[in-house]
Amino acid sequence: MPPIHEEASVTAPSNDTLTILLIEDDAGDAFLVEELLGESENPPKIIWARSLAETRERLTPDVQCVLVDLSLPDASDLEALEQVLSMAPDTAVLVLTGLNDTHVGVEAVAAGAQDFLVKQDVEARLLARAISYAMERKRADLAQRSLVEAQLTAKENARLERRLLPVPLLETADLDHQARYLPGRRRALLAGDFWDTVQGPDGAVHVVVGDVCGHGPDEAALGVALRIAWRTLVLAGHTGNELLSTLDSVLRLERKSPEIFTTLCIATIDASLDRARMHVVGHPPPLLIRDGAIGVLQGTPSGPPLGIFQGVDWSEIEVPLGDEWSMLLYTDGLIEATVGGGPDLLGTEGLLRLVHEQGGIHLDRLIERVIELNRDALSDDLATVLISRSGTREREKG
Repeated sequence: MPPIHEEASVTAPSNDTLTILLIEDDAGDAFLVEELLGESENPPKIIWARSLAETRERLTPDVQCVLVDLSLPDASDLEALEQVLSMAPDTAVLVLTGLNDTHVGVEAVAAGAQDFLVKQDVEARLLARAISYAMERKRADLAQRSLVEAQLTAKENARLERRLLPVPLLETADLDHQARYLPGRRRALLAGDFWDTVQGPDGAVHVVVGDVCGHGPDEAALGVALRIAWRTLVLAGHTGNELLSTLDSVLRLERKSPEIFTTLCIATIDASLDRARMHVVGHPPPLLIRDGAIGVLQGTPSGPPLGIFQGVDWSEIEVPLGDEWSMLLYTDGLIEATVGGGPDLLGTEGLLRLVHEQGGIHLDRLIERVIELNRDALSDDLATVLISRSGTREREKG
C-alpha cells in the first residue's frame, strides 16, 4: 500500500478547495481517507498529522475541518479529542475512529465534536456529507456564540450607560423638577447632549444642559466627561467664568479633534428661589414663565461655545424670577425638528407657540407634539430640564 503524502495533491482551484487536517497514526487508514475523499467532485487538500505533537505544527488558519482518531501515540480516547478542541476552538472537529462504541460517541459529541464516525462504517459519500454537515454545525455554533456574546456585551454596555446617566441632587421640596433625555442614535442610552441638576450646601440650585457637536459614541463619552466635570466643579463651589474656563480646558483635553465644540446653558437659582444667574454659552435661550407671561430669556448668548476661542469671558445674566415661575432648559434637538416633515424647522418661535397652545410647559405633551409635527422620531439628540416653583399660596394650600 503506497504511503499517503503529508499534503495530498488537489484537483480544484485553491480558493475553492477545502483544507482538512487528518490526525491519524495509521498510514493505511490515512490512505483510505484520502481515497474516499478523492472520489468527491472537488477533492479536498489533506494535511496529515500522525500525533498531537505534529498537529500543533500543521494546524493552520487554512484548516476548515479536523478529522481525529481517538487512538494516537501521545493521547487516546476523549483526552485526544479535548486537546484537539483546545487547539482548534473555531474549527469543525469530526471524530473518525475504529472504536465502535455508542457511549463514547455520545461523550465525544457532548465534549464538542461535531460528529462521530466509525471507520468500518464509512464510505465516500457518507464521509463527504459528514464533513459538510460538521462544518455547517460549527458555523451555526460560532454564530450562536457570537450572538450570545454580542447580547451580553450589549447588556453590559447598557448597564454602564445607565450608571452614567445623571441622578438629580435636589433636596428642596419647593421646586418641581422634570428631565427628559432622548438620544438620537438607535439603541443608545447616551448621547452628546447632557443635563444635570445639583443643589449646593448653601441651598442654591444649579442646572446645566449641554450639547457636544456631532453624533456618536465619542461625542457621548465627551458629554459624560463634561457633565461629571461640571458636577464636580459645582460641588467644589466653583461657578461663573471660573467654572466655564475649566470646562473649556476639559473639552480641549478630551475631544478627538479641534473642531469639536460644546454649547451650554447654565442656571444658578439662589437659595431664596426668586432669582437666578444664567450663562447661555452659544446655546438656545431657555423658556421662562413668570407671572403668567411666557417668553425666552433675553440678552443671550453670554458668549461663544466652549472649545472655539481661548481666554473668553462669558457674561452673566441676572434673571428675576419672582414667587411663581417655570424654566425650561433644552438642547436644539427640540427646536430643530421639522414642521410637517418639510424643510421648515420649528425654531424658538414655534416652541413658544406650542407652549401658548398648551397653556404652559407640559414637558411630555410638548415633546410628543414636537415629534408629531416632525412626522418621525427626532434624529437629533434631545436633553431637557423643566424646573418650576408653584408660588407661596400654592405651597400653603399643600
